[in-house]
Amino acid sequence: MENLKLLPSKQQGVVLLTALIMVIAVTGIAVTLMSSSTIDIKITNAAQEREVAENQLIGEVQRVIASEAKEGADSDFFLTPDEIATDSGKLDSDGNKIMIPEKDITEPGHEMKSIMTNLNRGSLELNCPRSYSFTAGVSCNMVQVSTTIEYGSKSKHQLTIVTGIAQEMASTGKGI
Repeated sequence: MENLKLLPSKQQGVVLLTALIMVIAVTGIAVTLMSSSTIDIKITNAAQEREVAENQLIGEVQRVIASEAKEGADSDFFLTPDEIATDSGKLDSDGNKIMIPEKDITEPGHEMKSIMTNLNRGSLELNCPRSYSFTAGVSCNMVQVSTTIEYGSKSKHQLTIVTGIAQEMASTGKGI
């Protein structure tokens, strides 16, 4: 009992103050870790949404090209720039209308938009690139297909794939 009398009768509160500081520090660390993990989850979800959109878009590009290939000589890929020219609504420096050699080849019922642009500079076709053996009378119609998808919450993101196509043609006529 004599030992108990030696304890101070008035406590200083140092232990309580130290415990409160430790609780505040641990709470701060926990809040930081939780907000960091929330950001990581959002980044992961955005990456997954983009990957899904990209895969859907690649499938749509392949479907559009296959659909045009089935058309044979009636394919839009064989159209010359003059045949697909559309009025841009703009005027050049001389006051002439600017015609854009592009055509919307989106099929009805598909949400992804596909625009075909003829890359030939003029009415004549070009020699096909990467040809191992040149064949007289065969020329090339160069087109590109731009397919776009909107994805994400409220469709606020856009992803576009541009595909180049070199289509062999019999001289200045339609496809072979």
